Amino acid sequence: MSLINFGDQSRANPLEVVERLASTNDWSFERAGEDEITLVVRGKWTDYQVSFTWMYDIEALHLACAFEFKVPERWCGETQQLIAMINEQMWIGHFDLWTKDGLIMYRHALVLAGGVEASRPQCEVMLSTALDACERYFPAYQFVVWAGKSAREALDAALFETAGEA
Repeated sequence: MSLINFGDQSRANPLEVVERLASTNDWSFERAGEDEITLVVRGKWTDYQVSFTWMYDIEALHLACAFEFKVPERWCGETQQLIAMINEQMWIGHFDLWTKDGLIMYRHALVLAGGVEASRPQCEVMLSTALDACERYFPAYQFVVWAGKSAREALDAALFETAGEA
């Protein structure tokens, strides 16, 4: 039960903006209904499944970006520690570990309260931020799960940047 009555505001569905964005970029997408669209975007490390959900009741466009990467139960603790370290560095969005499924997911939401409509640049930045974060930190998750590194070692290795030319 909400303590505030916002009234019934009619507006365009922001998922139509996302659908046009997907079409323009020739990304595979599927509409699961009026309130959800899922895109498949090829990245450097893996393909990303990006779901946008229009949450009409809270007037928010939610983005969830997952990649094909299962965290075995024995690595959940170290992965959770890595996620906490990564999230400390992020200004927008965050990573979650869905322990039941062993899925790592980046999530973010765009609040469109008061009848504000989503623009193409807003959706592009939202998607770009998600993909950049996933690409940047994917190797760290691999280092923990596949190489048995600690969260600190994995993050340091993934963020190591070379300078100059060989």
